[in-house]
Amino acid sequence: METKKTDKIILFRGIKLLVFAALSLFMGPTLMTMAMSDKENSLYIPLLIVSCLICVFAVFLIFKGIRTIMSSMFKKK
Repeated sequence: METKKTDKIILFRGIKLLVFAALSLFMGPTLMTMAMSDKENSLYIPLLIVSCLICVFAVFLIFKGIRTIMSSMFKKK
């Protein structure tokens, strides 16, 4: 009977995705706060759009990172 082992390369790839997600989780709302604080600025709309996209990207990275970590632990080669 074959023992299931964690694939460390895939595990580190998932951890790296979660680190980028954590950075995006801080950067997105910070940019959004900066955009909302000065609505008369000419970069209000583009900065708001970019910050919303970064927030959505952070959520995507969280799901992809957790899925990658789970596949490294429970899938066979």
